Amino acid sequence: MNSDLLLVIGLILGVFSVPSIISSLSDGRAPRVAAFTLIAAGSLVVYAIQTRPGGYELQDIPAAFVRVLAMFI
Repeated sequence: MNSDLLLVIGLILGVFSVPSIISSLSDGRAPRVAAFTLIAAGSLVVYAIQTRPGGYELQDIPAAFVRVLAMFI
């Protein structure tokens, strides 16, 4: 799988899991599924960084989103 795709999926999962964690904590429930999703997202991001030669820098992230979007169009 493409490291750009893994990075984008991991970042999107991570962003979507944060509101779920906040909602669970505000309702007084344990954020089990949200925590698992956040761990999976972090694992995808770390794996993408390790598999790409030279890794990613902060300014490379928007270009990765564009490349992934271009793959599907």
